[in-house]
Amino acid sequence: MPKKSKELSALSVAKIKETGRYSVGGVDGLCLNVEGGSRVWILRAIVGKRLDKDGKLKPHRRDIGLGPYPEVSLAEARAKAIELRLQIRNGIDPIAHKQEKFQALRVQKLRERTFSECAQIVIANKSRELKNQKHIAQWSTTLETYIYPTLGDRVIGSITKIDIATALEKIWTDKHETAKRLRGRIETIFDYAKAMEYFIGDNPAEWKGNLEPILGNLKQESRPHPSLPYEQVAEFIQHLRQKKGISPKALEFAILTACRSGEIFGATWQEIDFKNKVWIIPKERMKAEKEHRVPLSNEALTLLESIKPYTQLQDFIFPAPRNGSMLSDMSLTTLIKRMHEQKLKENGLGYIDPKQNRVITTHGFRSTFRDWSADKTDYPREVCEHVLAHKLPDEVEAAYLRGAYLEKRKSLMADWANFCNFFISE
Repeated sequence: MPKKSKELSALSVAKIKETGRYSVGGVDGLCLNVEGGSRVWILRAIVGKRLDKDGKLKPHRRDIGLGPYPEVSLAEARAKAIELRLQIRNGIDPIAHKQEKFQALRVQKLRERTFSECAQIVIANKSRELKNQKHIAQWSTTLETYIYPTLGDRVIGSITKIDIATALEKIWTDKHETAKRLRGRIETIFDYAKAMEYFIGDNPAEWKGNLEPILGNLKQESRPHPSLPYEQVAEFIQHLRQKKGISPKALEFAILTACRSGEIFGATWQEIDFKNKVWIIPKERMKAEKEHRVPLSNEALTLLESIKPYTQLQDFIFPAPRNGSMLSDMSLTTLIKRMHEQKLKENGLGYIDPKQNRVITTHGFRSTFRDWSADKTDYPREVCEHVLAHKLPDEVEAAYLRGAYLEKRKSLMADWANFCNFFISE
């Protein structure tokens, strides 16, 4: 039977200064290791058996650190040693057990990735896959607008299909197409989280079997975007020019050019040809994936000149105020809503599409322009359609119009700008 070490007192331990390893007793294998100015508690123990280099099973001895002395007192070291001896008796290797706990904590920490953190990685990956910058921007703007406020900071592993359905149902009817695309984007983000083991289980954003029974299929009649009668557009612009900030400028530019909001949001100064008074939108940002030349009226150019000193060093002509990123549809929607409510208090009508009895939208001003050009001008239909970047039935005709009708489109946009400025107060 091995000889028991003498049980040293706290005072005796304090006097140990010379280099060496000293058994302190009280618990088998408990030692104070002294080396230079360092004094550390060590528990020398046999933890099972292992094969040696000759393939024979031999006792596996381990030195288990218990902490430095005197930060860890003699009494604390003995208590730790007793606890570890108990683990060893129960077949647990304390060092391996500690490593397993550390690994489990590391995995748990990884699984605490938030939805927005996972989304940012997926968007970065999509930026390499997608050529159309507009589509990449839509990923960010739709998530920021409709999902991040409620789910962005949530640990992705804790999000359920009920959470996703609750976020989507707010726009499931009024903005059904946007909601459908958004659901697909959320599903892709959860596919990534599952692959990285941040999320365990079925993808909660899948349609069949998960969200379909909750949200249901929606059969929608195709309705045009609510638009303002062209007789009111000049009054609206006068009201708009009373508003401060980048959003009113972006909305006015959208009206003057009759362009889609996404084309406005992604506009850069490099795309503007001030000399020839043309805005050249590259095909990567166009719905039809064809380069589009937008004639700029004097009013549109004046608007650009007014904001150039403030945004010319930024990525976009109309940057988001908070972080300089791309503006979102919600910024213009909110602006129009506030203007409508203000006007409603003044005249009891606000800014409503009388045919639909709905508040007007940014996109609706394209219809306003088209109605005006058809009712109040003699420009050929093809010229008006090309202003809106609509696909013409004949490719040869479309190619011809891009060049030969550019001057006619310049005249048309100048007339439109004049009409937008011609407001007579009652």
